[in-house]
Amino acid sequence: MNWTLEVVVVPVSDVDRAKAFYADQLGFNVDHDTAVGDSVRIVQLTPPGSGCSVVIGKGAVPEMPPGSLKGLQLVVADLQKARAELVERGVEVSEIQVLGENPSPTPDPLDNVGFVFFSDPDGNSWGVQQISARA
Repeated sequence: MNWTLEVVVVPVSDVDRAKAFYADQLGFNVDHDTAVGDSVRIVQLTPPGSGCSVVIGKGAVPEMPPGSLKGLQLVVADLQKARAELVERGVEVSEIQVLGENPSPTPDPLDNVGFVFFSDPDGNSWGVQQISARA
């Protein structure tokens, strides 16, 4: 039996601002933006190519302090290209960092150990790791 993680709730203070950041700046696809009256709103967004979405909203999502989610991680095949795209979209993103050493040689020295980091407008933190191929 497969167990797949497909939704992560990201706590935000302003749903519209967060939706704009994730959709316009990060390029996530807006799967739906559903309002039920004035007190419930759920926005689901999915990174291109991902099987896992993020949900932001109010009313029907768990109460967590905005900005309290740390260490979310995206994986890309080309970290330099991904970082350039984030910069072009206006995201404040770190320089590429190499964290640790590969246990075995890889075609690209950034595979498995290359990362960049950024935060959303509320301070939820994200990492982007390069993995160009999996064993």
